[in-house]
Amino acid sequence: MLSLKEAVKEAPGNKYSFDEAIRLSRDIILVKTCRDFEGKYIDYLSNLVSKKIVPVGSLVQESIARDDHDEELMRWLDKKEKCSTVFVSFGSEYFLSKEDIFAVARGLERSKVNFIWAIRFPQGERISIRDALPEGYFERVGERGMVIEGWAPQAMILQHPSIGGFVSHCGWSSFMESMKFGVPIIAMPMHIDQPMNARLVEYIRMGVEAARDENGKLQSEEIANTIRKVLVEESGVDVRNKAKELSEKMSAKGDEEIDGVVEELVSFCSNE
Repeated sequence: MLSLKEAVKEAPGNKYSFDEAIRLSRDIILVKTCRDFEGKYIDYLSNLVSKKIVPVGSLVQESIARDDHDEELMRWLDKKEKCSTVFVSFGSEYFLSKEDIFAVARGLERSKVNFIWAIRFPQGERISIRDALPEGYFERVGERGMVIEGWAPQAMILQHPSIGGFVSHCGWSSFMESMKFGVPIIAMPMHIDQPMNARLVEYIRMGVEAARDENGKLQSEEIANTIRKVLVEESGVDVRNKAKELSEKMSAKGDEEIDGVVEELVSFCSNE
């Protein structure tokens, strides 16, 4: 597994390495995170680079339905019981292989929980959702599942009371949104910083990673078991409670971290 520093260096399209970005920064570095769960890492990095690391909070805004498509999603979720549904999304930059799509599809089917799944295909690839999924899939899952192609209003979905879990690649923005709305994570990291983020999710006890096989492949049975643990089973109570606790702490702080950023910047500019 790559370290965060190595991962950022190897990320395609990055103009600067992680080291270079910090070197070019001034005395203050703003980071999209919260001291509640990364306090010791913020302090460690500050000491390491001899610059003040200032957390800016989650920067997540609550969302409302904007069009007929969003309204349809909300009506579907309104029919589901509280915390009974899992949202599935792997972000805007990663596309699942056909093998991975089948593993996730079968995992959702075996879990027996409600789900709403946003699937994206590479630009120019002409394939229907029905063709991408196992034969007879929609007939078997019935009203229990909704699969949509392309972009989904993630924040709006995550803040809906019927959502009880988030199957996620653990991109940082998705992680922060999940925490903001108190939704525990079923982690399936893919690349770059995501494996490290998934480790953090487990470390702070607000999610569980779905283990892969010895060849690094997703396993449908493991996906199903992890979803059930996080959403349904007694063994997942601590995870569900921790997600709620972190969300409440974040809400209680309000604009405290942003206010702190303003104070730091005003002080910095005054001394220039």
